[in-house]
Amino acid sequence: MKTFQRTTSSAGRRAMRVSCSTQNTTSSRSPAATGGVKTAQTMTEKILARHSGNSVVRPGENIWTEVDKLLTHDVCGPGTFGIFQNEFGMDVPVWDKEKVVIIPDHYIFTDDPRANRNVDILRDIAKQYDLKYFYDITDRSDFKANPNYKGVCHIAMAEEGHCKPGEVLFGTDSHTCNAGAFGQFATGVGNTDAGFILGTGKLLIKVPPTMRFALNGEMPDYLLAKDLILHIIGEITVSGGTYKAMEFTGSAIENMSMEERMTICNMVVEAGGKNGLCPPDQTTFDYVTARTSDPFDPVYADAAASYIADYSFDVSKLEPVVAAPHSPDNRKLARECSDVKIDRVYIGSCTGGKTEDFQAAAKLFYKAGQQVKVPTYLVPATQKVWADVYTLPVAGCDGKTAAQIFEEVGCDTPASPSCAACLGGPQDTYARMNKPEVCVSTTNRNFPGRMGHKEGQIYLASPYTAAASALKGYVCDPREYM
Repeated sequence: MKTFQRTTSSAGRRAMRVSCSTQNTTSSRSPAATGGVKTAQTMTEKILARHSGNSVVRPGENIWTEVDKLLTHDVCGPGTFGIFQNEFGMDVPVWDKEKVVIIPDHYIFTDDPRANRNVDILRDIAKQYDLKYFYDITDRSDFKANPNYKGVCHIAMAEEGHCKPGEVLFGTDSHTCNAGAFGQFATGVGNTDAGFILGTGKLLIKVPPTMRFALNGEMPDYLLAKDLILHIIGEITVSGGTYKAMEFTGSAIENMSMEERMTICNMVVEAGGKNGLCPPDQTTFDYVTARTSDPFDPVYADAAASYIADYSFDVSKLEPVVAAPHSPDNRKLARECSDVKIDRVYIGSCTGGKTEDFQAAAKLFYKAGQQVKVPTYLVPATQKVWADVYTLPVAGCDGKTAAQIFEEVGCDTPASPSCAACLGGPQDTYARMNKPEVCVSTTNRNFPGRMGHKEGQIYLASPYTAAASALKGYVCDPREYM
């Protein structure tokens, strides 16, 4: 390990000297040899250089980057293909029919005819262009009757092997940055850019500068990755990462599972970030190779790479936090909000609806041995997560599954996998806030109207804090039950 000092400054903050570390990852897979390093680069710069045919790129440069995968879903897919057809022609094939991924997930389990029509349009599009990766749903009455249906696109992308180190992924969804957990450049784009990618397989982008966040120390057993990213967003604000790559390093990251790393990278966009990245390691390789046999070529930042800002956190000293209404950077300690009475709890979404999120909530419920005091809604992100909730025993819980524990403590039955109430949706969306209530949620945004009613109040929290709050009926520090 090499340790060095760098003096930086960031907007609104005085210059500070922090300790930062870089570590060479040891694994069975080594990064491709490129000869001696002439110009040091960050992970993002290396990926974009490779995909633009350059040996070196610098922040602020405009480059044409090749695209490895394009993701779209039921909300943006029809518009994206409409733009493509209008600009390139009705009979022009997409640039690569095996690099386009369509995952319906946003407005699925609803009787809204316009929402249903979007999925029908995508079905016709997939057939017209002979797209390999269209994860369709035809029977909305029973999601299990649709083996190809997956659920929330960002988690499904990982489960289906579409997230690979060193690649470039664009998606018509702001949380596409979730895939940065795999050491992949992944970011959201609009329908127009996506339509251009469909026709060319390329996109003109500006190389972002990189901020580095060193997370070291041993994670306390009452903290989860959600606490860390909420702490960081509270530190730099929702505009602190605007059009910047956010690179996460340190022992705390190295000791995280892939699902926890996804939680970290998922919310960089809430800080304005262009993309987030974790250096790939054996944990990454094991996850990826278990899901795809496609080759991939990881990259790592050079020790002398230049960062626009460096932050260092000792995670062992952090406490459970929430983001209070109405902004993800309205950071407060959970224990400081103990007088906030709540009406409901929501556990789900691409940020907080993964297998480990439900396992964490169930573990706290089991230890507490009490009934929830408010309606507690559970929405697994994908079919696989739903199956895990019902089949995987929760560690230290006498062999019980999460579903068994949820039923015992009085939670609502786990719902069909989708984005559901994370972004409101049609009036009949499961768990949508149709009246002004106070909700503790494992989702990612708490702007007015985000989960439905414009007067609703949303406290963003980890699965531990969400579960503790459900038991208390107030915003609650999970340490009260651990």
